[in-house]
Amino acid sequence: MKKQTLIIISVSILFVLLVSSCVPGSGANTPKHPAGFFWGIWHGWIAPVSLIWGFFEHNVRIYEVYNTGWWYDLGFYISIIAGFGGISFIRKKSQKG
Repeated sequence: MKKQTLIIISVSILFVLLVSSCVPGSGANTPKHPAGFFWGIWHGWIAPVSLIWGFFEHNVRIYEVYNTGWWYDLGFYISIIAGFGGISFIRKKSQKG
């Protein structure tokens, strides 16, 4: 196995382990301590991972139920739009060259 492939696999496994502790529905947020703006940003960034993980664990969701409302929504949608918009921009740029 090439060294570069091994590094990519190692980083991917580390990323999944890191994300696993911060997914929506993990119990980190409660009605007394709801998720705020920055949690919304984080949950938007990891939404694809949460979606796939949610197929295997019923308590993991894409969106945190216990949130502060408008501020959480703003952070969530900013990161969703920026993430997927950034991917679209990269694809268009690489297709031109």
